[in-house]
Amino acid sequence: MRRVPVPLVLLCGSLLLVASCGWSRADDGDEGRVPGAPAGITAAAGSATSVHVMWNAAPGTSGVRTYEVYRDTTKVAEVPGSQHMVDVTRLRPSTMYAFTVRARDTAGRLGPPSRAVRARTPAATPADRSAPTRPPTTDGRAVGSRAVQLAWGASRDDRGVLSYDVYQGGVKIHSVGGNQTGTVVTGLRPGSRYVFTVRARDAADNLSPAGPPVRLTTPGSDDGRDPAPTGFTATTHRSGGAYYIDLAWDPPRTDGVITEYQIQVDGTTATSLVWGGTPPRGRARHSFYTGTAAGEEHRVRLRARLPDGTWGGWSAQRKVTTGG
Repeated sequence: MRRVPVPLVLLCGSLLLVASCGWSRADDGDEGRVPGAPAGITAAAGSATSVHVMWNAAPGTSGVRTYEVYRDTTKVAEVPGSQHMVDVTRLRPSTMYAFTVRARDTAGRLGPPSRAVRARTPAATPADRSAPTRPPTTDGRAVGSRAVQLAWGASRDDRGVLSYDVYQGGVKIHSVGGNQTGTVVTGLRPGSRYVFTVRARDAADNLSPAGPPVRLTTPGSDDGRDPAPTGFTATTHRSGGAYYIDLAWDPPRTDGVITEYQIQVDGTTATSLVWGGTPPRGRARHSFYTGTAAGEEHRVRLRARLPDGTWGGWSAQRKVTTGG
C-alpha cells in the first residue's frame, strides 16, 4: 500500500493560561441532533479592557463549524470550530462581565449556551513594563516518595507580585498566589531526580528571572516504567471532503491532572494537544485533519506530559487507513 507523508499539522504550544490550540472536534453521529453545550468554560481578565475566554470542545453529532461567544446576550466573537479560546476586547475597566459560548454545526444549527462564567476587569493603570525581582532563595525537601515541599524568598515589584510559578526542568507545573512563598508539589515519581525553580509574575504579566535552582530526589524505587495512556484506539472518518484521524484513550494513572499530550504520526511529532479548559474525566478523545486522499496508511501513538513536568511513556501504536 502506498505510504504518503502526513500533511503538516500545526504544532501547538502552551501559554501561561494553557491556551489550547484546540484541534479536538465533536464526534459525528446522528445528524438530526444539534451540538451540545460547551463545557469547561473559563474566563479571566487579561487587562483592564479584555477578558480571555476558554472552553472545551462541544459534544455534537455532525461536527462543529464555529463557536459563538456572548457577553451577556450580545454576541462578541465568532471563531472556527478548531479554536477553543478567544480574547474579548474593548471592555470597560473595573466592570463585571458574564460570558457564554454556543456551538454551531456544519448544517448551521446553533446549540444551547454553556453555563455562564463571570470575570471582572481590573482598574486601568499606567503601563507597567517592570518585571518583579527574581526570588532570592529557593529551598526544598522531599515529603514522601511522590511530593516535595518548596520555599523561596519573596520577590519585589513596584506594583505587587500577583503569583509565583513553579518550574521543573523548564516546564511550569504549579502556580500559587503572590502572598505565598511556599507550596507542596505533588504528582511526582518515587526514586526520581528533579530540578525546581520559581519565577514571580505581576498583574501586567511581567515575569521575573528564575530564582536559584533546588535539586531534590524523591525516596523509593522507580519501577522503570513511565506511565502511559492505555486502551488507545485510532480510526478515521471523512467529513467535508477530507479525512480525520480519531483517537481515544484512557489517561495514565497519576496523582495529578494531565493537560497536555504529544501525538506522533509515522514516527514524527504531528501535534501537541493542550486542553483549553478542564481536561475530560475518564476516557479522552481527539480528532485531527490528515488529508484528502483515501487509502493512506498511518501509524499513530501518543504520550502525556505528566504532572511532574516530564513526558510519560508512549501508548501502544495503532495503524489506520483513510477510507478503509
